[in-house]
Amino acid sequence: MAILKVARMGHPVLRMAAEPIADPTAPEVAALVRHMIDTLADADGVGLAAPQVHVSVRLAIYRIPSTPDAPERYRAAGLGEDSQEVPLTVLINPKIEPLTDDSEEAFEGCLSVPGMTGMVPRPTRIRYRALGLDGGKIERTAEGFHARVVQHECDHLDGILFPQRMTDLTTFGFMEEVKGSLMEERKEEEPENG
Repeated sequence: MAILKVARMGHPVLRMAAEPIADPTAPEVAALVRHMIDTLADADGVGLAAPQVHVSVRLAIYRIPSTPDAPERYRAAGLGEDSQEVPLTVLINPKIEPLTDDSEEAFEGCLSVPGMTGMVPRPTRIRYRALGLDGGKIERTAEGFHARVVQHECDHLDGILFPQRMTDLTTFGFMEEVKGSLMEERKEEEPENG
């Protein structure tokens, strides 16, 4: 088991466009994926891109947990009861195509922006294409939380962190503070029983 150090916001590796991988079946690619899987599991995250572990290549991994097993922070990011579980997936040299002009805002967090969250608008339905570890083609459509996670991880490959996608920086803050203030706002909006 190898836990890799995660680059944090401000590190130059997170600001640059990553290089394509010439040979997805190369042993060093498989080794990097194994270490990224260990790192993702250790952090209890849903996705991780190679630049986040200081390797500037176009590689990302993700998984979509089942709703009952998911932490609350993923429900705030749009994981709903109707979300489909997706097993761990490796995307090499991915490309994303939005399939709708509709977008939705939800809270996002990031292992490279620890302890912070904010509302990020994203297209609600996408198609993505990539290569797998065996060099085979992957092509899927995704919507909701699945689409959000793939877009978030692919942003890392272009040197973009979620705060750069935000349109309202008043929602950006420490998770505990934002969660607390939203709970207060909801209480104020609820009609009184009586």
